[in-house]
Amino acid sequence: MKKTSILCFALLIVIGGMLSAQQQTAQSNSPCGGRSAKAVVDWPQFRFDICHTGYNPNEFFLSPTTVGNLVLDWKYMAKNTGSSPAVVDGIVYVGGWDSVVHAFKADTGAPLWEHAGMGEIMMSSPAVANDVVYLGSGNGILYALDASTGTILWKYATRDMVDSSPAVANGVVYVGSFDRNLYALTASTGALLWKYATGDMVASSPAVANGVVYVGSRDHNFYALNADTGTLLWNYRTGGGVFSSPAVADGVVYFGSDDDNLYALDTGTGAMLWKYFTRNHFSSPAVANGVVYVGGYMGDLYALDASTGALLWNYATGLDIETSPAVANGVLYVGSYDWNLYAFHLPGH
Repeated sequence: MKKTSILCFALLIVIGGMLSAQQQTAQSNSPCGGRSAKAVVDWPQFRFDICHTGYNPNEFFLSPTTVGNLVLDWKYMAKNTGSSPAVVDGIVYVGGWDSVVHAFKADTGAPLWEHAGMGEIMMSSPAVANDVVYLGSGNGILYALDASTGTILWKYATRDMVDSSPAVANGVVYVGSFDRNLYALTASTGALLWKYATGDMVASSPAVANGVVYVGSRDHNFYALNADTGTLLWNYRTGGGVFSSPAVADGVVYFGSDDDNLYALDTGTGAMLWKYFTRNHFSSPAVANGVVYVGGYMGDLYALDASTGALLWNYATGLDIETSPAVANGVLYVGSYDWNLYAFHLPGH
């Protein structure tokens, strides 16, 4: 699950006319997959990739020297936006508390389509793959929409709210529900492949890496499941519910718990490597270049050594940080309940 730091009546895109980025081909052996030249500036799903790292390694236009020049170029009136946006092929997709899914042009803010009547609030962030938009709704349904028109291609009904943001990997959509299940559905048809029952609601958004799905539950457990079969590989019990969405990098999975700790577990065994007290369980961590970034209550932003959990630095904003940080080209972005969006120049860049 993600928490938006500010619930606005407009979705503000701060671009300053600079959305035409360099087109550079990216090669990667990462379990999260490489990025094509066409998709360099895409942000196709919650936390960027299926590993949910919150890190785009292929962004080269905005940098520590240029990000300070950004100004408001346009704004799009979307009422209360509950989800985080996905951006693919120059189109922004976002769901709202008004049960409307919006699609509009990233360079001008011009609306392309809206799909209303999706059922209650939409906190689930869209995932876009193969010209299909996937997202969940407060009415307990996971929707698949045509990315060009907003037409419903298929829908799958769970038994309670879908607050979890879907992850799409290898033709499968993975998503959690408040009905206590994690679902795996065929991306093209919505057919159920498997579901796994946890002991309480699943608001955490699953991450996928190396054939394993990682997700938390309010039952105080964090689960690792076989991505093909849904078979439990291991689970780790924390001192509170797990609402934070995991990030997977270099054989470690990072996530926050309702016991106010950020955990780092070995992906193969589930053994705890370290934990750090952040006083926040909603902010999902970002992982980039050996550093974990996560928000905390009381307005603290933490940068931790990914291997040891040692504090590298922290920054105090005015109010709580429940939003999830994002990293690209030496810049760390994060929002705060103090009504500010922050950009930090990362060391070494």
